[in-house]
Amino acid sequence: MLKTGWARCAFFATISSAAAFEGQWNKTFTVPGRADLRIEVTDGGITVHAWDRNTIEARVTTIGWKIGPSEVRVDDRQTGDRVEIDVRVPRSHITFGHYSVRLDLQVPRELRAQIHTGDGRISANGLAGEIRLSTGDGSIEADSVDGILGAKTGDGRLRASGRWDRLDLHTRDGSVEAEARSGSKMSGSWRVETGDGSIKLRLPDKFGADLEAHTGDGKITVEFPVTVSGAVRNTEFRGKLNGGGELLTVHTGDGAIHVERI
Repeated sequence: MLKTGWARCAFFATISSAAAFEGQWNKTFTVPGRADLRIEVTDGGITVHAWDRNTIEARVTTIGWKIGPSEVRVDDRQTGDRVEIDVRVPRSHITFGHYSVRLDLQVPRELRAQIHTGDGRISANGLAGEIRLSTGDGSIEADSVDGILGAKTGDGRLRASGRWDRLDLHTRDGSVEAEARSGSKMSGSWRVETGDGSIKLRLPDKFGADLEAHTGDGKITVEFPVTVSGAVRNTEFRGKLNGGGELLTVHTGDGAIHVERI
């Protein structure tokens, strides 16, 4: 029995030691023109920060995993201005203890970006251009992201701020909080949507739009001078903000909607 006990201790000590292992991969890409960034992570969080350089600096950090062909695999490619990074975790594995993967990026402020993780949180700050963020499961935070922003999560809270021309925010389950800062203008339709959760949308005082708001169960509050069209219902609102403009759709399956003036 004593030997068995020692064997068990040795086994869990080995597992604990493996789970404490940390790996790291780093690479810098010089981009001659406007960066076109494509990121695909199967399972892990992503953080993106802007800086005033014409380089992309990427760092993958793992806990528990080793970085290599048999565990976490990192593939990268560069063709001119386009940089592609794929980070893949083994599909089938037995894990004990804490295992995680994280990708941290420093990127040029002006760029095109498509950033996706199958499972994990995404945080982006200070970007401008055409930015697409998506995760299968996790929250998204996009602070001071200007231009065209699309953000989609299968399950998680969504929070965004910036000066926007186009906006498309969607979560299947979670609250949405968005602030369109001064200078925002609609070059096309905007959509803010959640399957289950409240929505708070803050807009500049003089912002013009044709608003369509709907909730399956909740209250709609609009803090703008409006011209209402159609019947007024507690769960549905159609009207023009400041004389109208492009179509602004705000939908939730279950929750309150607040459209506020900054």
